Amino acid sequence: MTDLVAVWEVALSDGVHKIEFEHGTTSGKRVVYVDGKEEIRKEWMFKLVGKETFPVGVSKTKATINIDAVSGFAYEYTLEINGKSLKKYMENRLKTTNTWVLSLGGTDYRVVLEKDTMDVWCNGRKMETAGEFVEDGTETHFSVDDHSCCIKAVSSGKRKEGIIHTLIVDDREIPEAVE
Repeated sequence: MTDLVAVWEVALSDGVHKIEFEHGTTSGKRVVYVDGKEEIRKEWMFKLVGKETFPVGVSKTKATINIDAVSGFAYEYTLEINGKSLKKYMENRLKTTNTWVLSLGGTDYRVVLEKDTMDVWCNGRKMETAGEFVEDGTETHFSVDDHSCCIKAVSSGKRKEGIIHTLIVDDREIPEAVE
């Protein structure tokens, strides 16, 4: 990877993905790697600017690398996820998902709740869940190995804050992770 010009880390529901981009500015070569696996390879491209679009993760999220000339032979590389800049995408994700990172029996787990669909992901797998209404909100039950897990959703009582989601594993509250 001698022409490596950009590396990004993208947090999706199924995990954090590493995207690497090689751009040979003399040969026009373009190579995209996702999690170390080659997704796109183009040799001898005469047009040095443009874009490359490829899927990322289990849900095949659309990613696009934009290649723009800034001056002379200098280039700028930007990553878009689902048509939004990486920054905008991540800001939006903070509003639409909750993420928890925990260790159980020596194994690390990353649990993600997609608030719009109430889908729960754990280490890249969409989990089988059972939802139920309870007195103060809802509970979404699932298990990780032999551990019982529950995401409680209760109203904050404040319009701006909305619903508060809490992960409880084996009767222990897990603090939310900041990605």
